[in-house]
Amino acid sequence: MLHKISSGFLAIGVAFALAGCGGGGSGGGSTGAGSSSSAGTPAPTLAAAASVTDGTTLGTEHWPAGSTATGGQGQAVSGLNCAVAGNTYSYTHLSIYENGTLLAVPANIGTEQPTVASPKGCVYPLNTVDETGKIRMDTTSNASYTLGQFFAIWGEPLTQTNVAGLQGSAVTVYVNQGGALTKYAGDLASLVLPPGGEVTIMIGTPLTQIPTYTWSDPPPFDPNPITLTFGGTVGTTAYWPDGDTATGGSGPDVDGLTCSPNMSVLFHVHAHLAIVNNGQWLQLPQNIGLTGSCDYEMHTHDHTGIIHIEAPNEKMYTLGQFFDIWGQPLSASNVAGLTGNIVAYINDNGESRRYMGDLRAIELISHRDITLQIGTPAVTTLATYSWYEPQ
Repeated sequence: MLHKISSGFLAIGVAFALAGCGGGGSGGGSTGAGSSSSAGTPAPTLAAAASVTDGTTLGTEHWPAGSTATGGQGQAVSGLNCAVAGNTYSYTHLSIYENGTLLAVPANIGTEQPTVASPKGCVYPLNTVDETGKIRMDTTSNASYTLGQFFAIWGEPLTQTNVAGLQGSAVTVYVNQGGALTKYAGDLASLVLPPGGEVTIMIGTPLTQIPTYTWSDPPPFDPNPITLTFGGTVGTTAYWPDGDTATGGSGPDVDGLTCSPNMSVLFHVHAHLAIVNNGQWLQLPQNIGLTGSCDYEMHTHDHTGIIHIEAPNEKMYTLGQFFDIWGQPLSASNVAGLTGNIVAYINDNGESRRYMGDLRAIELISHRDITLQIGTPAVTTLATYSWYEPQ
């Protein structure tokens, strides 16, 4: 139902190019020779596809999020550069098992957060945005990518006996493309990642049945961007009064964030928040965090939904801090007094996904678009922005 208001609805990014990943996927890339099993070991079968919501954690968390210190930190890695995210991409899926236990592939591999020098941050052509195991693959140049390039960006080892620090004498790899399961017998680093396919790595005890997945991705996007203008209004319905509530910021520090009449601004970025309640897109109040006598490090100037972060030093800010300055609740069942089923979407410069974690923990990075949907009808199309640089 959001399609009816999408021309005025500020939401996120560009459409996923891949409708589904896994058993229904297709795509190229050499998978190496061999479909037979080891002597005396029956070949595994492919399980029926399990439906997975984008943003879900698949497996037990084992590694920390992001690339390691020896991985991609913004420099060129394996011929791949870190740049602002593009909007043409596909996916492949990676599962890593240790003695039959699925381990979650970390989020934010190949993602560099914004800094003062690089307020939009950057991503590598291979990166992850959640713990589903889906690897985003930029297809702007129609390039193919290898498993070795992904592990180099991650900064983890990849050999026949060591997979991201998991060591064993038996490492078995299968590739699923469109329901065709093939054992890979070549050099692991040379395995070409199959668009729409699935790579399963097993260390130690092999599986007798290999899971496969279908994905519930975010909705498609309106190709006509909404132009943001300073002092403008985005949204169909005025709902909350302007400014902070009686329990919000009134001058004293809130969550460690200061309010100053003369803030020394050395870190200046902008994020965006859209709230849709039962199909109505609500205008975010202006002057949140602006008391009249001082300005908080996070605030709004107008009804566009833009959250301004103007601070004396670089640090990470969260959506929970913004709601605390506003003086409104934010939880899994309550968004600024609106209750019901809540679905969150995040877009970072063209990378969009459903967010399944703690809403308060969502980080406000440069040009991140956050959409919170409460109630019904469900969002069926998401609009895009034409960003200006707010002052």
